[in-house]
Parts: sequence; C-alpha cells; structure tokens
Amino acid sequence: MNANFKKNAINFGIISGLIGIAATTLMYLIDLKLFVNLWIGFGMIAIWIIIGVILLSKSKKANQGNMTFKEGFTTYFLSAVIGILISTAFNIFLFNFFDTEARDVVTQHLLDMQVGMMEKFNTPQEQINEAIVKIKESSQFSLKGQLFGIFQAMLGAIVFGLILAAIFKSKNKETF
Repeated sequence: MNANFKKNAINFGIISGLIGIAATTLMYLIDLKLFVNLWIGFGMIAIWIIIGVILLSKSKKANQGNMTFKEGFTTYFLSAVIGILISTAFNIFLFNFFDTEARDVVTQHLLDMQVGMMEKFNTPQEQINEAIVKIKESSQFSLKGQLFGIFQAMLGAIVFGLILAAIFKSKNKETF
C-alpha cells in the first residue's frame, strides 16, 4: 500500500473513531433516548460517507490524481476498520464497565420504540411479544451485541468502500 494512502487511512480512521466517541459521549450526556433516534443514525451514516469522500479525495490528490479501485477500497476500508474499532472499544467500556445501567436504559428505549412501531403497523401481539424477547436477549449494547455490531459496521464499510472506490478510481488506470 502506498505510504500516502496508508497515512491518510490511519489518520482518518483515528478521526472517525474520535468523532464516534464524541457523538456517543454527547448522546450519553444529553439524553439516552438519542441512541435510538433514527435521524441521528442517518446523520452518523452521512458523516461517515463525508469522511470517506474527503479521505479518498485527499488520497487521490496526494497521489497526483491517480488511484486504482483497489487502492481506494483498501484505503477506505482500513480507515473504517480503525474508526469502528476505536469507537466500539469506547462503547464497550461505557456500556459494559462504566455505566451498565445506561445500557439497560437504552435497551428499554429501543424496546419501547420497536413496540410502538409494531403497534402502529397493527402487528399481532404474538409477534410483538417475540420481538420483545429477542431484544431483551440480545441487547446491541451488551458486550456480545457490540462485537456483533463490529461485523455489521464492517459489512456497511465494505458496501460504502466499494461504491466510493468505484467513484474515485482513476479512469486511466486499471480498475483492480
């Protein structure tokens, strides 16, 4: 991997991890209900995409406007993995060691939101009860839930990485 791409991937990975920590800390301090707010979730996805666009744009520019698909994807994915691991490590510490009660409160907010949505769509009570059991058994903020979240985030990073790498690859170089 080109030194410029590697340096940018590491720097932007650290930046995205710190942004994740800052967002989590703000939601934790302001209101735990923010952890289940869909608009905040969409906003965070938009931030990660913007970071990816800036990362690949800067990396391509630093390489005299040349970047293969593979270089773009690898740069984005390395950055995403670093950011995911940093922010998830913080979340694991926060919800499983520092304040386990907050984890339970957020899980209850998630449960309330899911039940409300299901009732809104006239879901049969039996299915609502099954969903309640599943949510209680597999809290996304438990240690196991956080580790599973790493894999989900990496799958998302693969999708975004493929798209962004295709957009930013140089037209005059081979694509792979």
